[in-house]
Amino acid sequence: MAAADPITTEIVRNFVTSCAEDMNAALWRSAYSAVIYEGRDSAVALMDAEGNMLGQSTGVPLFVGAIDACVHHVLDYYGDDIAPGDIFIMNDSYMQGTHLHDITAIGPIFFNGELEGFGAARAHWGDIGAIDPGSTMGSTNIYQEGLRLGPTRIVKDGQPIREWYDHLRLNTRLPDASIGDLNAQIASIRTGQRRLTQLLNRIGADTYRAACANIFEQARKLDREAISKLADGTYSREGYLDDDGIGDDPIKIALSLTIRGEEMIVDLAGTSGPVAGSVNCGAVQTKSLLRLAYKTMINPERAITGGSFETMTVKIPDDCLFNAQEPAACEWYFTGLGLLADLMISCMSEAMPNRATAAHYGDSMVACFLSVDPARDQWIAIEPTAGGWGGRSDGDGESALINLVNGGFRNIPAEVYETKFPVRVDEFSIRRDSGGPGKWRGGCGVVRNYKLLESCYGALWFDRSKTTAWGLAGGGDGKGPENKIIFPDGTTERPLKMRARELPAGTVVETSTGGGGGYGNPKSRSFEDVAADVRQGFVSMESAWSQYGVRIGSDLRVDESSSESRASVH
Repeated sequence: MAAADPITTEIVRNFVTSCAEDMNAALWRSAYSAVIYEGRDSAVALMDAEGNMLGQSTGVPLFVGAIDACVHHVLDYYGDDIAPGDIFIMNDSYMQGTHLHDITAIGPIFFNGELEGFGAARAHWGDIGAIDPGSTMGSTNIYQEGLRLGPTRIVKDGQPIREWYDHLRLNTRLPDASIGDLNAQIASIRTGQRRLTQLLNRIGADTYRAACANIFEQARKLDREAISKLADGTYSREGYLDDDGIGDDPIKIALSLTIRGEEMIVDLAGTSGPVAGSVNCGAVQTKSLLRLAYKTMINPERAITGGSFETMTVKIPDDCLFNAQEPAACEWYFTGLGLLADLMISCMSEAMPNRATAAHYGDSMVACFLSVDPARDQWIAIEPTAGGWGGRSDGDGESALINLVNGGFRNIPAEVYETKFPVRVDEFSIRRDSGGPGKWRGGCGVVRNYKLLESCYGALWFDRSKTTAWGLAGGGDGKGPENKIIFPDGTTERPLKMRARELPAGTVVETSTGGGGGYGNPKSRSFEDVAADVRQGFVSMESAWSQYGVRIGSDLRVDESSSESRASVH
């Protein structure tokens, strides 16, 4: 096998990342749905011929660590029956771990007649034919959640397979949007194929493979070195989801982390078994989430590759909501993953106190409005909502930031929302006093209010009101989410979760997301930092006194004479 020198290896490393960025640009610029081109509910990746990760770009990071499993399923199912020009899709919740809305498209990359890799693009489709339009909150089994596909060839020799395109159209309430988004995914894959072929033409397949092997080995070495520097031990945390969307019982999530030499073992024993509602999650996506949490603490500056995570072993009990088996419902699979990430990071913080971080608001907190009436314009507006992140050992938590699960996901700007949909965004602001108090304050959640200008369906899914973002080292907890629906007749409801239902024109939906936990004793936060928080709208005058012991005058300056001294507080 040919060798690749360090310079060539770095060229390949950066080139495949550049390829992935071009793939993402092609997807976003040609997608039909706002949730993709504005929200960026998608991910792309380049893989080698065995399905190992090579290049990735921004998007939903939760997806990236699981796309390789989809490539392996295609390889297992089709074997040698894979040819240039083919495109395969799949969305099976138990194979790829997510809900059926997430369609993964995969295309092989050939060079001189040999399979050299795969391009993949996953994107969220607005409707997949479930019992409710858009995303159903009421499913109790997978068969209620829409069209389910294992590895399926939909393009052969570069030509769409007509019967499969017709089948997709017949199984969604938004056929034009769905096919438009599929074609955008295919355009993304074709972009990756063209770009990678350029590199192969320049350096040859043998040198390329050698450089990939170097990249993988470097990742293994860096991970082993990082873990070996941590003290051996076992750390455990647990928390509770509010409910499963069907019943009212809280759902326990438990995690223990063991560090032993160069190895890290994550065990989910003690976590609740499968539940009736749709918060069950496939094992593939559970492992991807734990990899993501691991990566935030271990070598976060390095990209994920096929050599990453070999130091980490994940144990998931067979009878566990994070190891969903048919026919478990999985529509809101990501609800537990935000809490699981916080538990993982809290355990790692004990082993890495210099990088300690309090919990963040965690849940995606989704607001959805849509119309599927064929006699009118059909549209769907769905997005997660930003919130507060936890304070850390050296600084405040971020406010109004999307949760860890969604990564590069963006909210739909109010200007776009109001232009494309009959919805007015009346408020988008910082939720004062939602961040946990601490020497380093937790970030604040947001208030985002919608007024419906015509009748349409509305749905909500907000969690983490029972296990809110916890503080560390004496810091306080962040506030949980709150919602309020004000109907045109003045009546109100306050649901955190609401199955898709018709709402009349003039209805106002007020959503408030949670804040992050604080870090350290609040009474050791400096006077000036507290005063700045009040001036900037993060903390009220009342909370400045009750939580921090700092009096703020009408001029928004500190009244030191009536504030608690900082001298004896550590």
